[in-house]
Amino acid sequence: MKRLVAEFEGQSFTQIIFPHYNTDWNCCLEEARENFVNIINTIIKYQKCLVICADIKETKSYFKENKNLYFVEYESDDCWSRDTSALCVEKDGGINLLDFTFTGWGSKFEADKDNLLSKNISKYYSKPTTQIDFILEGGAVESNGIDAILTTSECMLNKNRNNTLDAIQITQRLNKYFGATKIHYLNHGYLSGDDTDSHIDTLARFIDANTIMYVKPPKDEDDEHFEELSKMENELEVIAKENNYKLISLPFCDTVYFEEERLPATYANFLFVNGAVLVPTYGIKQDEVALKIFKDYFINRDIIGIDCSTLIKQHGSLHCVTMNFAKDVDIIL
Repeated sequence: MKRLVAEFEGQSFTQIIFPHYNTDWNCCLEEARENFVNIINTIIKYQKCLVICADIKETKSYFKENKNLYFVEYESDDCWSRDTSALCVEKDGGINLLDFTFTGWGSKFEADKDNLLSKNISKYYSKPTTQIDFILEGGAVESNGIDAILTTSECMLNKNRNNTLDAIQITQRLNKYFGATKIHYLNHGYLSGDDTDSHIDTLARFIDANTIMYVKPPKDEDDEHFEELSKMENELEVIAKENNYKLISLPFCDTVYFEEERLPATYANFLFVNGAVLVPTYGIKQDEVALKIFKDYFINRDIIGIDCSTLIKQHGSLHCVTMNFAKDVDIIL
């Protein structure tokens, strides 16, 4: 049996890339670093965190020594660990790390260093890494840990990715790589300001084998998202009925702007760690409502709000800057 290990399962560590001068964060580097430090310091209360950084000495100066904190030096193009890191696939009881091709979300941005990140740091993992000649980002796929992958057709089937393959061939590849017998495509749903062509981790997430949390449509029918998110909700209801899934809706965020640009604020971009769920917040009225939904469902996990107002200025959030590694994968340093 082969499967993409689900994020709600036990983990060994979280991987994160620390912002440096040659990333898009140079516009507000210290503000960004403060946000990343907060995320990392929260993670290490629960599990190990591997910090990839352009300058180890400089990066270590932001932290107190901690047994759960590890550093590896590598200069990346940017800091979106979710999309540049390897994915943990289990086969016959063993873990293999699949290193997919990364092209900057359809060649929108420079990504050569990011694409080589996993190859260059694979020696620090206790499990083998296999390079895959197929363009795929971690934020584009959600696993229920058994037999299903949830994704969006706007991203996965976009001709700016694997343009030599048709929809049937791409689906066959997903079956092959992840052992999934069910590939659920959402044909609707997007967030304004998103650069990823509608990554699933901004819209809908498996929180256990049979439950999906998703972004509910805005109440305002004149909002640009109303029609698409309403259609997405209808699609999810059909998928849920056919597969006996439960649906839990998350509130749609108030409009958040930066320099007159609408940003893709979403509560679906939460992060699992051992014993907790970290939930992005944005300083808006829906924060409290979203946190209560998580607390009501995850009664055996701590629920921690993380201010991600800075992260969304670069069009991503909490889940986007992190990657989880399965419990059987150790850090070798």
